[in-house]
Amino acid sequence: MDFDLTEEQSILKDSLDRLLTDKYGFEDRKRHMAAPEGWSAQMWASYAEMGLMALPFAEADGGLGGTPVETMIVMESLGRALALEPYFPTVVLGGSFLRFGGNGDQRAEYIPAVADGSLKLAFAQVERNSRYDLHHVETTAARDGEGYLLNGQKSVVLHGDSADKFFVTARTAGGPRDEGGIGVFLVDARANGVSVRGYPTQDGARAAEVTFDNVKVGANGVFGDPENGLPLVRRVVDAGIAALAAESVGVMAAMHALTVDYLKVRKQFGVAIGQFQVLQHKAVDMFVAIEQARSIALYATMMADSEDEEERGRAMHAAKAEIGRGGRLCGENAIQLHGGVGMTMEYAVGHYFKRMTMIDTTFGDGDHHLYLLSAGGGLFAAA
Repeated sequence: MDFDLTEEQSILKDSLDRLLTDKYGFEDRKRHMAAPEGWSAQMWASYAEMGLMALPFAEADGGLGGTPVETMIVMESLGRALALEPYFPTVVLGGSFLRFGGNGDQRAEYIPAVADGSLKLAFAQVERNSRYDLHHVETTAARDGEGYLLNGQKSVVLHGDSADKFFVTARTAGGPRDEGGIGVFLVDARANGVSVRGYPTQDGARAAEVTFDNVKVGANGVFGDPENGLPLVRRVVDAGIAALAAESVGVMAAMHALTVDYLKVRKQFGVAIGQFQVLQHKAVDMFVAIEQARSIALYATMMADSEDEEERGRAMHAAKAEIGRGGRLCGENAIQLHGGVGMTMEYAVGHYFKRMTMIDTTFGDGDHHLYLLSAGGGLFAAA
């Protein structure tokens, strides 16, 4: 199997890497973090100009007809730069809801706005008691004529304070942990009854607590089957996990590069500490973990658009488990090899480890997915 990038994919990677290298240094990132939105509107416009927002959408819907491979390329580059912009919640998660759950009218209305950067989306799914269970939904959606009335609260909505619209999971029937009776609704962030409280997360990004109090949603705000929306949610989350795996590779590679450079210049007993064999072994362990993460991220990318929910799910469980293990190893070694400077806010490596930690807990940490993978019979279930 040929794993080389095509010429177009190589151009995409080189162009984005060049933009981020020139415009997204560590000091630039700190300045963007201090902005009111917590990210750079100028960089967001640059992404749109490059066509990054339009990548995953079909040409018939106003996109560029990209595949999960293009998303993998973008996410790895954004991870290496520790980019703060809401690409993941808008294009990957929100875009997946539009691609997999939207009807023709919904795609025609929203995809062009996402593609030109004017519409920002967020996925409001996590609740106080849900932990990592996608089917634990206490937010309710009650019938109101042809539409619905939403009531409930969502937590840790990634970039929720910047979103123009939310994709919200809400229960139309059944109990809080039933897999049936879950619908997906698109809600305007400025609708009556919606309140948003934003805050910074530990990795420097943004999230929000979002409350819905008798929020009216019309029939055009329903995505997919309102009585059986969980398969759509799982498919979107699987696409998100594949993208996060690719971002993790960029984060881990950056931590490794920073660490190797530090080993070359930091001196102890009159010599560079990189000459000590035990520290070289630590750096090699990091490199091996990165290559393993790269392999499983590529596998997750290949499975991201699979129609087989069971096979796709196993691939994402495996990716999450391996990324969680490898990311922790890379981060801990990077901090240890840097010594005290690795723990400071003024040095980049600690910020990478924080981002790696947040990736691990998003949609379930490595231990959670390792358990699910084991319970399902492993990566390749017996026939």
